[in-house]
Amino acid sequence: MAEGPAAGMALVDALSGSGALEGYHLLPATRADLLRRLGRWAEADTAYRQALALAPGEPERHYLRRRLDEIRGRIG
Repeated sequence: MAEGPAAGMALVDALSGSGALEGYHLLPATRADLLRRLGRWAEADTAYRQALALAPGEPERHYLRRRLDEIRGRIG
């Protein structure tokens, strides 16, 4: 975050490409948050839905659903 969301996206994309965190809900959740911060609403929506599908518990799903609701109004 110190270098901005674009720099964070580069790190997240590298982690995604490595496959080391495949199936871990926080990877697409982090990607979604960075995309949201960049104003890339449709991509953020997709990433939040991926995270939601992987989320292990109701508190995580509740948070992700709330974020989805926040960005859905911004998708044209």
